[in-house]
Amino acid sequence: MAEVILAGDFKNGVTVEYQGNIWTIIEFQHVKPGKGSPFVRTKLKNIKTGGVIETSFRPTEKLDRAHIERKSMEYLYNDGTLFYFMDPESYEQLGLNEDQLGNALKFVKENDSVTIMSHNGEVFGVEPPNFVELEVTHTEPGARGDTATNVMKPATVETGAEIAVPLFINIGDKIKIDTRSEEYLGRA
Repeated sequence: MAEVILAGDFKNGVTVEYQGNIWTIIEFQHVKPGKGSPFVRTKLKNIKTGGVIETSFRPTEKLDRAHIERKSMEYLYNDGTLFYFMDPESYEQLGLNEDQLGNALKFVKENDSVTIMSHNGEVFGVEPPNFVELEVTHTEPGARGDTATNVMKPATVETGAEIAVPLFINIGDKIKIDTRSEEYLGRA
């Protein structure tokens, strides 16, 4: 039996089933107007499509809590149509198509660990590690003597993704990247 949560007990990050979809609460606010009954104003993000909606609930309204399974798996390879992942404990393999992945593998190399997210056995997303170290495979050389601060240039890393890096970064340098913000953090 599904666990129920009252709208009055909402917290950021909680996942709920609403209108046949799974949503994560990204923002909520308890509103007590001078006239009328109180309500909970929420921003919900669809975990499958990424779409965001704003809606209101009565504090006593009940929603089913959605349990999201997270499993650490190793990214193996892409055969052109499917991306394959392996469970390091059971050695079971899982093939996912590009629609299920979105942008998740932008900074992920083969043999890197990722988190596979599913609900009721249906995979809906892949989370890359928060920080990765990748080698720069292409960038324009920085001009000598150009020491202006915060000047960035585009660089391509070994996964094919492009990121803005400081002028002093060259081909062959290993850099640290935050996959959530897609920002350069420093040399590795």
